[in-house]
This record gives sequence, structure tokens and C-alpha cells, in this order.
Amino acid sequence: MAKEKCICPTSSCLGGTLPGRPTELPADENAFRDHIVGNLYRCAEDIAARAVSKPEKPADLDRRIDDIVTSRRLGIPIMFVLLGVVLWLTVAGANYPSELLASGLFAIQDRLTDLFGWLGAPGWLHGLVVVGMFGSTAWVVSVMLPPMAIFFPLFTILEDLGFLPRVVFNLDRYFKWAGSHGKQALTMSMGFGCNAAGVVACRIIESPRERLIAILTNTFVPCNGRFPILIALSTIFMGSAVAGGYSTVTASAAVTGVVLTGVTATFLVSRVLSRTLLRGLPSFFALELPPYRRPHIRQILVRSLLDRTLFVLGRAVAVAAPAGALAWLLANVYSGDVSLLARFAGCLEPLGRAMGLDGYILAAFIIGLPANEIVLPALLMGYLSSDALCELESLWALKTLLVEHHGWTWLTALSMMFFSLLHFPCGTTLVTIYKETGSIKWTLFALFMPLLLGIMVTLSLAQSIRFLGFG
Repeated sequence: MAKEKCICPTSSCLGGTLPGRPTELPADENAFRDHIVGNLYRCAEDIAARAVSKPEKPADLDRRIDDIVTSRRLGIPIMFVLLGVVLWLTVAGANYPSELLASGLFAIQDRLTDLFGWLGAPGWLHGLVVVGMFGSTAWVVSVMLPPMAIFFPLFTILEDLGFLPRVVFNLDRYFKWAGSHGKQALTMSMGFGCNAAGVVACRIIESPRERLIAILTNTFVPCNGRFPILIALSTIFMGSAVAGGYSTVTASAAVTGVVLTGVTATFLVSRVLSRTLLRGLPSFFALELPPYRRPHIRQILVRSLLDRTLFVLGRAVAVAAPAGALAWLLANVYSGDVSLLARFAGCLEPLGRAMGLDGYILAAFIIGLPANEIVLPALLMGYLSSDALCELESLWALKTLLVEHHGWTWLTALSMMFFSLLHFPCGTTLVTIYKETGSIKWTLFALFMPLLLGIMVTLSLAQSIRFLGFG
């Protein structure tokens, strides 16, 4: 029996040549790396083809599904459709539970008000504890809990099913175009739950340059703290503009469009950084597509509801209570005849109007630096401090407040949605960025870079729409 000739990896695979058979190698560094990696895989395929035998059979189910899900023509559209379906289910399913929660929690607030009155508590204590702390917490819970309780299980099902590695495969060439790493698709997906978790997940990227790009751009993915704002505004403005059963579809499409804008911003900013401050060539990695698995419902409920939803909600409540107290103090401590919050909002009013917003909205984002979840309660605190209105027990009551009492239009809602997407990361994410980079310079860059981008985008959007006469 003839003895098989051994193939030497150092000669045949790495250089693509056998001893005595020199071949001209690419001079370009990037092409040379592609040449080596390609030869390694061809060498491995050759060895496997001669050493392994298996009976001929048609492609299995996983391969047939992957031929569709990871195809160049259908892969990206399928991703967009699944994202749209998940957001549609989230929007459609969150409205009614959110109204029930708000009604129940604000009914408790009314009982607390009665209790404080019966105890003879001073008005400032009632305002600080009941209106400020409890009221802000009630809004955070009622607006955040239903969307998270729907979005996280659906996202976990896709993760458990094995779809997320296919997302990485589909997006790899786009991240390579941006000069970053394909694994950034995974860290970007983690950012949908929490940007701080997405920043920590960037540890899976070996290259320090590409890891830093992924860290700095993770904030463009809307986290759980920003999703309630996007969903609420899209529902009461974009959705209500369409009659009948298309309102939910329209609201879902608006949220999907904002999310895709964030993904696009991730690619563009990554490309700019890789061509300027963080120059370098994208590295390569081997991605193994795991087989599709049947989701385990019990594990999904534990991971999505306990490990994610309740954990994130607990963190939001812990931040919302003191931040709500701070917002109440700013709205009720006066300098002359004007509250500190109104004076602060007045300073921001010219910039806010130019961006399609107002001073109170910008002030709410600044107050909400500790956590994105408290932006909406801080905004309501500022608005309600100058209006004799009762508690807002539904999204439609919120629309009445915004439209009839503060002159909001669809342009205001759209500008706030885009600014919510592109503004600075929350305090927790900034602390995480500092811990991961060990650099105050990059932490400050992560703070001001998205803020300037958000101002530029909303400013251009508002001025363009007004110039065209639509706003």
C-alpha cells in the first residue's frame, strides 16, 4: 500500500508552496494575510477530504436554512423583518399592560397623598417623597416593565435558537468595511439590553484598536432605558396619525427605523474612527455557526425575566427615586419668581428650539445622565411644575399634556427620538468605559462625541423640515 505523502503546514499552507516550487507572494500586507488564511483553510479542507469519508446525502435542514438566512440577497432583509416583528410585538403588547400599571401605581400615589395629609406632613415632604420619588419611580416601572418583559424574552429566543451567530456572519463584511471587527455585531446586540453590558462584552475582541472602536460606538444601540421613550413617542405620535389597525405597524416601523439609524451610525462612526484617530487594518476571525437548537422555555424565562428584566428594572428604580427627588427640588426651589429647573431650561431653550426640541427636554436629558430611564419622569416633572394637572395615567394623557399644553408636534417627537438615540451614554456606561479603557481621555470622548453627533443630526433634521415647510 502506498504511503501517503505528508503535507507540511509551514510550507504548503502558510506560503502556498512546496519545497523547490517557489511562488510569488502578495506584497500588500492585507492581501498577504488573506493569502495565508485562505491557504490554511484550503490545506485543512484537502486533509479532511482525504482523511474523512461519509456517505452522499442531501444537505441537512440546518444547511438548507443557512443557505437562506446567510445568503447575500436575503440575509439582511430577513434580519430587518425579524427585528420589525420583535418590535411590533413589543409595541402591540406593551400598551395595555403599561396603562394598567400606571393606573394602579398612581392610585397608590393618591392613597399616599391621603396618608401624608392625614399625618399632617408638610407639603415639601409630600412633594419630595410622593410626587418626586414615588411618582418618578411609578413612571419608570409602568413605562419600562411591559416593553422589557416582552422584548427580552423574544430577543433571548433568537439568541437561544442560534440566530445571533448568523447575524454576526451577515454583518461581518460591513464591519470589515468600517475597519472594525466582526465580533462587534455581538457586542452591539448586547447593547440592546444595556450599553454597559455591551461595553464589557467588547473583551471578546482581541485587537485593542478594534475593541476601543466597539466600546466607543456601542452607545448608538438603543438600550432598554431608551426603548420606552422610543415606543411611547412612536405610539402616541406616529401610530395615532394612522387610523385603524395600521397604527401599531406604523409605530413599530418608526422604532425600527430609529434602531436601524443607530446601526448605520455605528458603521459610519466606526469607519471614521478607523480612518482617523484609530487607524489600522481589520483583523480576521473564524466564526463557527452552531446548529439550530430548540429554545428552552424555562431557561428563557429565567434569563430574560429574572436575570435581565428585573435586574435592569431594579437598577432603574434605584436611580429613578433619588433622581426624581432631585428633579422635584429643581422644579420647586425658586430663584426669584422662577424655579431653578425653569431657569436652567430657559438657558437651553434657544438651542432646544433650533433642534426641534425645547429647553425642558434638554434639561431632562442632562438630569437623566445617571440613567436614561429617568429622562421622561424628569421631563414630566418640569412640565407639571407649571401646570395644575392631575397624574398622567396613560399614554394618551401624556399626549394631551405634550400637545395641548406644551405645543409638541410630530417633529418634536421625531427629534426627541433621534436625540435619545444619539446622545451621550448613561453614567453607568461611562463608568464602565473608564474601567475598560483606563483612560479619562477616551471616557470624555465617549461622552462628547455622541452628544455632538446628536446635536448635529437633530439640528439638521429640524432645520431641513422647517425649510421645506413640513414642520
